Amino acid sequence: MSNLKLKGMWNEVKGKAKQAYADLTDDDLLYEEGKEDELIGRLQKKTGKTRDQVVDWLNNL
Repeated sequence: MSNLKLKGMWNEVKGKAKQAYADLTDDDLLYEEGKEDELIGRLQKKTGKTRDQVVDWLNNL
């Protein structure tokens, strides 16, 4: 299982995620340190991807 690497560049990643999936809201992309699992779960529901796919996708943005 990959680690999610978002510190320091979350606003940039969030913008790219919204471009890729227009139906993502700010609430879907709410990131709080220590609550990465909640973020990944919300994104899994919206995108239909597995946990590993979501983590890889976010790390590659």
